[in-house]
Amino acid sequence: MRLTADGHLVCVHDRTLRRTASTRGTVSTMDLADLAELDFASWKHPWADLDDERPERDEELGKVLTLRKLCEVVADYDRRVEIAIETKHPTRYGGLVEKRVVELLRDFGWDQIGTPARVMSFSYTALQRVERLAPGVPLVMLLEHSRNWSMLRRVIGPDWIVGPGIAELREHPKLGRRIARAGHDLHVWTVNTPADLALCTELGVKAVISDRPAYMLELLGV
Repeated sequence: MRLTADGHLVCVHDRTLRRTASTRGTVSTMDLADLAELDFASWKHPWADLDDERPERDEELGKVLTLRKLCEVVADYDRRVEIAIETKHPTRYGGLVEKRVVELLRDFGWDQIGTPARVMSFSYTALQRVERLAPGVPLVMLLEHSRNWSMLRRVIGPDWIVGPGIAELREHPKLGRRIARAGHDLHVWTVNTPADLALCTELGVKAVISDRPAYMLELLGV
């Protein structure tokens, strides 16, 4: 999640636009209206213009997605859908990102216990902010390196979820067991293969983040 220059939360992973919108620019220096003019889907089909038999693509599906729009879709769905919101740091706006996220969740009544939303970050400080602003929102401490766990386990809240990367779990499967023994649920990123999903199942992982969600659900028989 990133904050635009005019204060909108947008679902853009990278700090810059080069990879996802094939243009120069930094998300935090642009207004939402400027981002809305860009195509955020063409990178998925780079040769589409040369394919005479390709189906027509809905141009709206390539527009930048705001967090508010995503929450509206989730709220209107006919069953409970949970949403994982990652705040990205470092950023020029610092703690304003978490403040805006909590304000938006409050608009939907999702800042309390029972919310379908959870907030995750590699920044311990960012998650502390969310905990102060909305104690009922579940938090996920993302973990990039296994060596950081010995320090983080001493400071994170007892109810915080821990989110290691699948590459770390592959290399250090005991990490998952240590986290579980410390009383924390595991949410693992980014799980895309049957072998990785099997490892997560073996370790008792509660949720996985995937680039291939439909395939993962198929493997799980859901």
